[in-house]
Amino acid sequence: MSRRELVFFTGVLLIMGAGWGLTQPLSKIAVSTGYRHFGLIFWQLLISAFVLGAYCAIRGRRLSLTPAALRVYAVIALIGTVVPNAASYQALIHLPAGVQSVLMSLVPMAAFPIALLLSLERFEPRRFAGLCLGLIGVLVLVLPRASLPDPAMLPWVAVSMIAVVFYAFEGNYVARWGLGGLDAIQVILGASLVGMVIVCPLALGTGAFINPIRPYGAPEVALIASSLIHAVIYATYVWLVGRAGSVFTAQVGYAVTATGIFWAMVILSESYSPYFWLAAGLILAGVFLVQPRRTPALAVPVKLDETGR
Repeated sequence: MSRRELVFFTGVLLIMGAGWGLTQPLSKIAVSTGYRHFGLIFWQLLISAFVLGAYCAIRGRRLSLTPAALRVYAVIALIGTVVPNAASYQALIHLPAGVQSVLMSLVPMAAFPIALLLSLERFEPRRFAGLCLGLIGVLVLVLPRASLPDPAMLPWVAVSMIAVVFYAFEGNYVARWGLGGLDAIQVILGASLVGMVIVCPLALGTGAFINPIRPYGAPEVALIASSLIHAVIYATYVWLVGRAGSVFTAQVGYAVTATGIFWAMVILSESYSPYFWLAAGLILAGVFLVQPRRTPALAVPVKLDETGR
């Protein structure tokens, strides 16, 4: 690409990272008044489906409803949204948003051993070293008593890691079994619709459904803003992959983590110990080493939340 294109695409990448990073503190605000995960996930999916549906309508793309396509939608909805987002929202009630941002950056590391088991990747010492650095970073984050604001948060780190593992498996699922000829936007739209069908009865049955006819305060606005930001930036991500390539676009993960911490400090007034910064540095260094040298296993991530992977 030319110098002008590089500058432009880098600017788009940084804006995407800042937007996706903003969704972490917004999600923290959304869970601040007792809203539960199934209710939040339902409205997140509905808003994403509305935005992406409008995008597909404008572009003249029709949603495939074949049995094979519906199977893809259902799998992605479950392993890429319902289960990991439920874990993320639960953990975010108890964890600082900045800590959650750092933990979500572990997805590429969790994806690497899964890819090895599925014979999608070859063992490389460099990437194994990155995996070890990430593990050390997690230990630095959770073991010293002065690292987390409260040692009682430790179990919720484990809950957050459930989301990390499911997101990692989602990417490997797509790399191994594909999307059945569908493009990423169609899959996200279909998964949003199927996910709504799955989550709605769960939200109603557990009393977690959020009635939209209510006074709107900060949590409601935060949920709407987070969902809109993700849908718009995801469409931008797909566009940028087509223009600048998947390897270049994958670097958005670093911006997501850095800006997620920044927004948490600015919006939520979070502060962190030196152990946190050391852990974040080790984890990001590990992510850099774990990244493949060429085309990543999953060129376009199919996620419905804030992590930007």
